[in-house]
Amino acid sequence: MGGASADPKRGRYIGSFGSFGCPSPQKIASYALSPNRQRPFAGALNNAVFNTFRRSRNQALYVLPPFIAAYAIMSWAIEKNEYLNSKPGRLAEGAEEE
Repeated sequence: MGGASADPKRGRYIGSFGSFGCPSPQKIASYALSPNRQRPFAGALNNAVFNTFRRSRNQALYVLPPFIAAYAIMSWAIEKNEYLNSKPGRLAEGAEEE
């Protein structure tokens, strides 16, 4: 075995030049792409639209009533504020006429 000697760093035999390690391959590795890796965004836009619609529809009863209540309270408060800051509103609250 020409040139075969101990590894100077680790002190063990790694094989002669050209055949380091095992003399024959132990396993053959093959690689392939799975179908979802070949087209990662296939149908993503279509699924996003319909999935978003389905999920939003399922959450509507949790979201809409608070928004409707908040809108009704806010519109009532704005109308009341505009009335109280008008001349008839001030007179109704007992402020003196200027």
